[in-house]
Amino acid sequence: MALIEILNAEGPVAELRLNRPEKKNAVTLELLADLVAACTKLAGQPGLRAVVLSGEGGDFSAGIDTSVLMGFAGKLDAIKAEMLAPPDGVANRFQAPAMALANLPVPVIAAIDGVCFGAGIQLALAADFRIAAPGAKLSIMEAKWGLIPDMGISLSLPKLMPADRAKALIMTARVMSGEEALAEGLVTRVSDEPHGAAMAFAQELSARSPDAVRASKALVDALWENRSAEGLRLEAELQAGIMGAPNQVETVMARMQGREPEYK
Repeated sequence: MALIEILNAEGPVAELRLNRPEKKNAVTLELLADLVAACTKLAGQPGLRAVVLSGEGGDFSAGIDTSVLMGFAGKLDAIKAEMLAPPDGVANRFQAPAMALANLPVPVIAAIDGVCFGAGIQLALAADFRIAAPGAKLSIMEAKWGLIPDMGISLSLPKLMPADRAKALIMTARVMSGEEALAEGLVTRVSDEPHGAAMAFAQELSARSPDAVRASKALVDALWENRSAEGLRLEAELQAGIMGAPNQVETVMARMQGREPEYK
């Protein structure tokens, strides 16, 4: 089973769908790699006008699969070294999918239903637009594991909200409804049928001049000063300093044992 489905790849409106419905589309390393490959394929697709990003089975994504985090045990030094030395000098493999989505030359619209947590919301934030169900649940959730968001959030969040509100969401890992996320500026609009609304919007955009739409995206991205290399490097450096440190380990153990953490 493909972890990323590409639907209507040769049409004007293509779909990218996270495809682990039995796990609420929780993100694995393989899924991240497949998403980058899918974006690379679509980036060179003639006639492409827009892309809709969604999750299979009623959820966008529950975030990083906990098996991935558990798999880091015993090899944290290697993981940190990899994070700090990305192969292209810019984005490591955790950040590359968000960068690949953001760099698609056409508008990307994320349709958000169910849960959209952690890594999932960072992928959604990499899209140009987000349409969420009113009852969807969204959270920048890494603080619950004693970590920070480091999968490309520096590409997106500074464009969407003031620093104080961003800090509050990152530090508290607050779970928001679609309506609350709209009020915070994280989503573009809400709809009872986000996928249908995203497809309709994509069709509307595809009817416009493709040159003007692509140029509009490039113009706004440039005006908002997307400093990707600097932000992505800072994400990796800060996360590497936290991972495996006593307080982060205590956070994980306390959550797994159902108790309050005791920090040093």
